[in-house]
Parts: sequence; C-alpha cells; structure tokens
Amino acid sequence: MSSDVAVRVDGLSKCYHIYDRPQDRLTQSLMPRIHRLLSLPEKRYFREFWALRNVSFEIPKGQTIGIIGQNGSGKSTLLQMICGTLTPSSGSIETEGRVAALLELGSGFNPEFSGRDNVYMNAALLGLEKKEIEDRFDEIVRFADIGKFIDEPVKSYSSGMMVRLAFSVQAQIDPDILIVDEALAVGDAKFQAKCFDRLKQLKESGTSILLVTHSSEQIVTHCDSAILLEKGEVLERGNTKSVVNRYHDVLFGTGPSSVAPTVASLGAPPATVETNPRHLSTDSDFFSSHAGYNPYEYRWGDQAAAILDFHLSCQGESYPVSVKSGARMDLELSVQYRKRLINPIFGLTVKNKEGVTLYGSNSELLSQASMRDTGEAGTSVLIRASFHANLAPGDYFISLGIATRDGETITPHDRRYDSIHFVVRSPEPFFGLARLELAISEVARLN
Repeated sequence: MSSDVAVRVDGLSKCYHIYDRPQDRLTQSLMPRIHRLLSLPEKRYFREFWALRNVSFEIPKGQTIGIIGQNGSGKSTLLQMICGTLTPSSGSIETEGRVAALLELGSGFNPEFSGRDNVYMNAALLGLEKKEIEDRFDEIVRFADIGKFIDEPVKSYSSGMMVRLAFSVQAQIDPDILIVDEALAVGDAKFQAKCFDRLKQLKESGTSILLVTHSSEQIVTHCDSAILLEKGEVLERGNTKSVVNRYHDVLFGTGPSSVAPTVASLGAPPATVETNPRHLSTDSDFFSSHAGYNPYEYRWGDQAAAILDFHLSCQGESYPVSVKSGARMDLELSVQYRKRLINPIFGLTVKNKEGVTLYGSNSELLSQASMRDTGEAGTSVLIRASFHANLAPGDYFISLGIATRDGETITPHDRRYDSIHFVVRSPEPFFGLARLELAISEVARLN
C-alpha cells in the first residue's frame, strides 16, 4: 500500500444467509454434502442478502472522509469490516497504523464495571500500556466531563454520558485512523462542538478520520470528500456538496430533473427578457440567461411544477455584481404549474461557498397566507421573496424549491440547488458568518 494512504478498500462485499425457518439452517449444513456424494444438483435452503457489494475506495493520510446513506445502506457493515470485527465475504482491506473506532453506543464497555475500569480496559484493547493510560487518564476524564460518575457502574450512565466517555478514550490515544459511526448524534451541542474541535486537532496531527453521519451539514463542514452508499453499493463519491445533493435525491426518492440546467441547452432567450428583466418568462426556462446564474447548479424533481425565470435586485440595481452587507435583496420568480398541485410549498435556502446552510425557510413554515391553496395545471405564478443580507463578506448561493406535502411525505417538484450566486461586501471589518451590527462603547469609568 502507498505510504500516503491510510485505508484501502478493494472490491469489498458482505453477504448474509437468511433462513426462513430455524430448521433450514440445519438442513443447509447437511444436505449439500449429501447431494455432492450422490452427484445430485445442490439446493439452497437460504436467501442471500448483500449488505455490501463491490465497494472500493482509498482514504489518504490526514484526511476526513464522510460516509452517508439511508438506514440499511451498509454504512455500519462497512465500518465493522474496516475495524476487523466483521469478516468480509470477498474483497480486501488494508490499514496503516493504529485504528480506533467508536461504533455502537457503549461497544467495548462492560456495564458492570465502573467508568474508571472501562477506561483502562478499553485503552488496553487499543494497545496502550498501563503507564500510557495513567499518563492520559486525567485528560480523558476532563474531556468526558462526567464528574463523580467516573467511579460509578457504566450501566447507570445515560446515553450521553456513555458516548462522552467512549469518545474521550478513543480521541485521546492519538490514533492513526479514527472511525466514528453516528455516535456524536446523542451528545449535546456543547459536547459535539468540543468533539469536532478535537477531530480537527487529530486531523492536523495526521490522523485519518472516517465519519458516518446522517447530517449533511456535518459532511459538508468537516469532511474533505464523501461517499454515498445505497443498498450496499457506492452510488456517488467525491466532492462533499455533490455527494450531499445526490443523497437528497435518494432520500426523497426522486431522480435529477430531465431539464438540463445549462445555457447551451436552453438557447438564447428573446431580447425582451434581458431589456425588460421584470418581464419574467412564464412558459420557457430562461433562468440561465441572467447574471448571477450558477451553471453548476444541481436541479432535480418530477417537474410537476417548474421554476422558469428569476429577477434579483438590491436597492434598485438588477442582478447586482455585489451587495452591501445588511442590504435588502428582492427576488422574483416565475413558476409554471404543469399539473394540479394542492398546497404548493415554496422554499429558499442561502448557503456559503463551503455548502454550510446559513438560512433556510419556506412558505409553510412562515404560514404565508398569500400562497394559494391550489396551483392549477397550465397556469403560472409570480413569487416574490425578500431578505436582508446580514452576512460576512464572501460568496453565497441561493437554492430554490417547489414541493407539496401529503401527510409526512414531501414530493419535490423542482429544486434548484445553488442556482443563484451573489457576493457580499462589508463596510466594516469583522469575522464570522453573520453581520450582527455590533456596537461597543464605554458607558462609565469606575474608580
């Protein structure tokens, strides 16, 4: 294996035998041998379930890779095989250095032992000598922050306390490879922030991290690249934003739109659209004809409704090159209903160039009475959205969507992710993501 690769997975597969009846397991262990002795065709008494099939990838040293996918997609099976707790049916796995893993909650802990005993036992299983554990024990306890419970039996711990202690042990041993499987989801916000800060430190020191989570925000924020698993196979891998967008496709069960979001495929729009930018098109897609359109948008949905055109303005300027932080922005959209839709929902999200969502809402959450209850097939509507760009200087993207809800099921009709780009400039220096218009002054001087 190359010296700059921490983990290499090649053609990895895992197949389980599913027996409909308990006696079929015994039959399967005996009958094939009898069939072979009698030269009879062999018969199977089980069904095959492939939890993972032909998965291949590499993790470079010092990088964080995110694994995302629906429940049952094979994420945990993959991690268990990398850790060595599960044997693959075929394929190979190579790892370089010490592997630490935080898989199922409390795995590796004895519930009858105290937290202190479990720290020593767990660290020893990870290869630390007793002296090394003693040197790091105080730091492990400080990071876990569970107080006097360190000397109480683990069976008395809450789920949050359990994961605090487990993560503290794994993260304080400076592993070469750290695997985290959804464990941080049970921690509170304060502890999660501390965990991700520790993950950042480990990454900077050369640790390779494999992070499994259902949170697309964590994937985009903390990972260098990502892998999407679906039904045991790699569906997408590469750039985190692209993988997360594809994950949303899978999650909602709707493939990418057949409408190609490129200028070339749409052709040149009539001159009247550009000379009169508020005259939005109501029957053809002229979205890509305007300044600010992002040709790398990700568009999907069943096209029962389509977002065809937009007009973005700020303080009277149409399609501005940049806007002042805090300025009001007005966005007008034309939407065509191609089928009759009941209670259509319009949504808008603003993200930074790293893909972090800064704000998102929709007409349903805002209880907008001005949105009509029904969108009739063949009609078009004009939608106006306004917001203040209280953002730090930088590049931002607007995502748009039209959907309907039937109980708990949401059907996306047209979603245009990262479709409009705008730049924010600020008159005053500050750091962070949002402009809060901070004012600092001395109100009194005390002796």
